[in-house]
Amino acid sequence: MNDRLERLEARVAELLREVEDLSGTVYTQTREIERLTRHVEMLRLREAQREAEGTGGVVLGDERPPHY
Repeated sequence: MNDRLERLEARVAELLREVEDLSGTVYTQTREIERLTRHVEMLRLREAQREAEGTGGVVLGDERPPHY
């Protein structure tokens, strides 16, 4: 019985370490997602501004680029 209890305690300790590691990973990923979301929003606003100014510079498939 004592051996079984020790194995259970070791397993619980291992699971607690894994939960802490996963929590750290989730925190890091959440921060990265927030950073990327801000970046995408900045790019979206910049593109909307370009479209409003008419300087989007979209080249259609049948048009030659200006350097030709």
